[in-house]
Formats: sequence, C-alpha cells, structure tokens
Amino acid sequence: MYQDSFYILNSAFSLSEIEVGTHLYWEIAGLKLHGQVFIVSWLVLGALLTFAIAGTRDLKESPEGLQNFMEYVYEFLQDIAKNQIGEEDYRPWVPYVSTVFLFIFGSNWAGALIPWKLITLPEGELAAPTNDINVTVALALLTSLSYFYAGLSKKGIGYFARYVSPTPILLPINILEDFTKPLSLSFRLFGNVLADELVVSVFALLVPIFIPLPVMTLGLFASSVQALIFSTLSAAYIGEALEDHH
Repeated sequence: MYQDSFYILNSAFSLSEIEVGTHLYWEIAGLKLHGQVFIVSWLVLGALLTFAIAGTRDLKESPEGLQNFMEYVYEFLQDIAKNQIGEEDYRPWVPYVSTVFLFIFGSNWAGALIPWKLITLPEGELAAPTNDINVTVALALLTSLSYFYAGLSKKGIGYFARYVSPTPILLPINILEDFTKPLSLSFRLFGNVLADELVVSVFALLVPIFIPLPVMTLGLFASSVQALIFSTLSAAYIGEALEDHH
C-alpha cells in the first residue's frame, strides 16, 4: 500500500515537471521576442524553400519524382482556394492560402516529429511555432486583414453594406462576427497543437517506449487536419467577403 502511494506521488511530481509556456526571450529594441518561435519557424521555412527549389529547378513537360509531388501539392492547394473563393476570384489568393497551409502543416509536423526536448536552451524549450498563442493569433489576424482587403478592393466602401444586410437589426451581430472569426481560428489551432504535445509528453513520461507511437501517429494526422481547417476557413472568409450580396 505504501509502495503504491509512493509511486502515485512520484508520478505526480514527475508530471508536474512538464512545463508549458516557458520561453527563450530575445530583447530587441526594447521588445521581448520569443526566440524559440523564430528558430523553429526559420527551420520550417528553410525546409519548405529547399523542397520548393529542389522540386522546380529542373522542370519537365512530363513531371516525375519530386516535381510530380510538388505539382500535386499545388493542385491540392489551388482546389482549396477555388472551392471556397470561386472560379472568378480565386487565382490572386492561391499564394496566401498555400502559404498559410504549408507553414502550419510544416510547423505542426516539426513539433510532432522532431524531439525538440533533446536540444537544451539557456531557458525555455524548442517546440512547434503553432503551440505559441502569439503565432496563431498573428495568422488569424492576417486572415482578417486579407478578407477586409479582398472585400474593399472589389466593392470599395460598399463592402460595409454587408453589415446591415438583410436588415440593420443584424449590425451588432455582424460586427461581433469579425471579432469571433480570428478568435476561433487562433484558439482552435493553438489548443489542438498544445493538447497534442501535452498528451505525447505525458505518455512518453509514463511509458517511454512504445505507447507514445500511436499517439504521435494520431498527432500527425490531427496536425494535417488543423492545417487544412485553418486554410479552408481562411479561403472561405475571403470568398464570403468577395461574394455579391443582393
């Protein structure tokens, strides 16, 4: 009985050592920046650029190998934009939707696959950029700015007529919707990525060899789904801003 109690207390103390929200701070021009986010983000962007250059440096009419894979990815991302924004207006928004998807996808997979905890820092620890609420909020605000820009560039000041359509009674609700969109985008992505990393950390601590592997596999799938959800909703919001309201 005493041994069981000791084991439970020991496990509780071990679990309490899992830290969330510790950061490596860089102070630049009086601003405190989360250094670990920049480090992993640069690695993710570097990997994406490497794949892009390698897949497009020797283009052939009959694609094969990496070029074939790159064209498949491009068509997949193009379809997201086309389906959500519409045939007429989607082309200028393919780069934005693709960038958002690839960055989130690369960040999530980097957090799920690479054992960042093995790399020691003076303070804080490396992790997926998307498990930092500042990153997910920034991505969500970019989407908000994008759909405002899309609506204003196409309709001018007439874009704001949507707030009183079909009736002025809906004005407060339509205004509130512009605040809830970035909130839901940012917290959904942040919460799912953070929860996945915590679950893997707890399982790895309790049963460090085989049990975490199925959880990690599920985490990779969930990471891909989160990238798809974020980019699809971003495209949908842009398509909604470009839609003609009669």
